[in-house]
Amino acid sequence: MNFLPLEMPVIFAKGEQSNLLYRYGMNLDGTFFTSTIPHLEFSIQFQTNSLIYDKGYSIRQQMIYCLILLMKEEGLGYRRISRKLNQWGIKTHRGCEWFNTSVSSVLKRKDERDDLVNNIRNKHYPSKVSKMELKYYTFD
Repeated sequence: MNFLPLEMPVIFAKGEQSNLLYRYGMNLDGTFFTSTIPHLEFSIQFQTNSLIYDKGYSIRQQMIYCLILLMKEEGLGYRRISRKLNQWGIKTHRGCEWFNTSVSSVLKRKDERDDLVNNIRNKHYPSKVSKMELKYYTFD
């Protein structure tokens, strides 16, 4: 058997005119084979709020939150709570001293975060699929 190398052109006769074709179907005179390919086209739309990394509270943060909440339920104000935490040598998450604003911020941010996780992050949105269409594309 005789095989032609892939780089060698093959000669095809079409009537009186002959064309040289390479393996990709391109004629040397610059024309291509035409083909029509059907495609099923549609779009899908979905939404989620769970793409952001959620580290969660550390055990230390959770314990400090519970301690602050307990002192707040006993009737202590933010200034007194901050003084007690500083007297006990407990630092903030970033290693700083406590102030009344940082104590109130812990309680406020925890409530906001819980609301975000429960009502927004875990919310389910229905997916929407568009109408499917059969389209034909012609390649020259």
